[in-house]
Amino acid sequence: MTAPRAMPLPTEHEEQAALMEWAGINAVRAPELRLLFAIPNGAALASKSTGPGRRFSRQAMKLRAEGLKSGVPDLCLPVARGKYHGLFIEMKRVKGGTLSPEQKEWLQRLADQGYCAVRCNGWWEARTAILQYLATEARIEAPRA
Repeated sequence: MTAPRAMPLPTEHEEQAALMEWAGINAVRAPELRLLFAIPNGAALASKSTGPGRRFSRQAMKLRAEGLKSGVPDLCLPVARGKYHGLFIEMKRVKGGTLSPEQKEWLQRLADQGYCAVRCNGWWEARTAILQYLATEARIEAPRA
């Protein structure tokens, strides 16, 4: 008798797609979820080779010229809550994903600017982070002059 095969872990893409599907379904109850969007940075910067002489595709070079930057988080929810201007999420697989130095720097810089910037392992953790963020006390508006 052979042992059953372990199911492969979902990829980061599959985790993020599952989160976006959840957000679409639940936008009826939480309309803010309609504002959740992806920032397609990682795949666009993939190079054809590695090392000091690596080359980027023409499309990647074009996107870099337009402002694409390494390390920018995967998702943004531009909804103010509590002391935060919005939520940024760096998605990783449930196991095995690590933050690059550029990703760590972006998360810190966004936090320094008043954003909630988090790393989430898997779609369920990201879902939990979003729900906790949306439950944060509403931002107090300054009185109008």
